[in-house]
Amino acid sequence: MLVEDDRKVASFIQKGLEEEGFTVELAMDGKEGLERVKASSYDVVLLDLMIPEIDGLELLRLMRDGGIETPVLILTAKDTKEDVVKGLNAGSDDYLTKPFSFDELLARIRALLRRAKKASSSLLRHGGLTLNPFTRRLQTEKGEIDLTEREFLIMEYMMRNAGRPISRKEIAEYVWPNRLESSNIVDVYINFLRKKLETLSDRRYIHTLRGVGYIFGEER
Repeated sequence: MLVEDDRKVASFIQKGLEEEGFTVELAMDGKEGLERVKASSYDVVLLDLMIPEIDGLELLRLMRDGGIETPVLILTAKDTKEDVVKGLNAGSDDYLTKPFSFDELLARIRALLRRAKKASSSLLRHGGLTLNPFTRRLQTEKGEIDLTEREFLIMEYMMRNAGRPISRKEIAEYVWPNRLESSNIVDVYINFLRKKLETLSDRRYIHTLRGVGYIFGEER
């Protein structure tokens, strides 16, 4: 999808991409763009920042807050470091400063598509949970959970070993390699994870096995 209010620029981009075999949907303002990304699934969003109704940065924030992880390439005439940082912090995957060559635009789009394909093939799924090792985000049936680095590593190890009893020692060695951590610290982080899961999921996934450790799976 292309979100661009300059008809001349939009026509140039749309025509060029369609000649390369892409299907392009055009939104002329941020409000229309938001409605489209909520209603349909896109491989890439090309987003101009200076658009009416809802500006590009706000549209991007609304997308990310709503759990829409479609790769976004910002197209902007603003090329200051501050503007670039704002775009990246809002959740963009790349940016391109106007004016740009079509060849560079095409190369950036293809790079985003390759990256998205690689990330998608590596997603860890179990029940209503999806863990993205690239973004380190955990998606539940009711929303997204922010994980600390240690919480992510524990969740990743458990999901890769779903259905198998896992000792506290195994978890500690994976999360804190080359360090001797007590089993208590593992229990503390497991408790953190359980509380976070309880807020955005009706299912229980982490179960304690007395004398062994834990097992990951849907409610037992």
